[in-house]
Amino acid sequence: MSLDVKRNFEETPRVPEDHVDRFLKRLAAQPGTEMIDLEVEGLVDRIGGINRRIKRAMEATLAEHDLTGADWQVLCSLRIGREGKQSSPGELATELELSSGAMTNRLDRLEQAGLIRRLPDAADRRATVIELTEEGREAWGRAAGVQARREAFFASALTKLEQKQLNGLLRKLVLALDALEPGKSERAEKPPKSAAS
Repeated sequence: MSLDVKRNFEETPRVPEDHVDRFLKRLAAQPGTEMIDLEVEGLVDRIGGINRRIKRAMEATLAEHDLTGADWQVLCSLRIGREGKQSSPGELATELELSSGAMTNRLDRLEQAGLIRRLPDAADRRATVIELTEEGREAWGRAAGVQARREAFFASALTKLEQKQLNGLLRKLVLALDALEPGKSERAEKPPKSAAS
C-alpha cells in the first residue's frame, strides 16, 4: 500500500449520489431550512421511496394472481396468522380490524374464487368456521414465491452482512416507535402486507 496520503485519498471510491442526495442539496441551499436535519430527512425519504417500490411490486404480484390486497390479508391470516387452522369470521374480522359486513364481503369473494370454504363449527352448530382450500394454499404459495423473489432482488444491492446490519438498525427504530404506541406489539401480529415478511 502506498504511503502517498493524497493519492490514497483520491483513490477512495466516491459514493454515487441518488435523487435524495440531490434533493437534500437543493433543500440545504434554501433559506429558512436550517432546522431540518438532513440526515433524518434522507433517512425518511429513502425508507419512503423503498416502501413505495415494494408496494408497487406487491400490487403487481397480486394482480398477476388475480388477487386484491384485501384477499391477500385474509389468505395470510388463514395461512400464517392461524398456522393453517380454521378461524371464525369474527376472529378474522377482529384480527384484520374490519366490520362484520366488510369481512363477509371478503369471504364471499374468496369463497366464489374457490380459495376458502365455510364449514359448520363443530363446537357450535349455529356458527361457521373458515379454512383455506387446497387451491387457496396454492394461490398463497405462488404469490408469496413471486413476491419473495422480487423482494430478494430489491435487497440484492446489499451483501448478506449489510442486510443483517440494516435489519438490526431498522429493528431498533421499529422497537423505539412501538414503545410510543401502547398495544402496538399485539397489533403487529396482523398478517403482513408483504408476501415474504
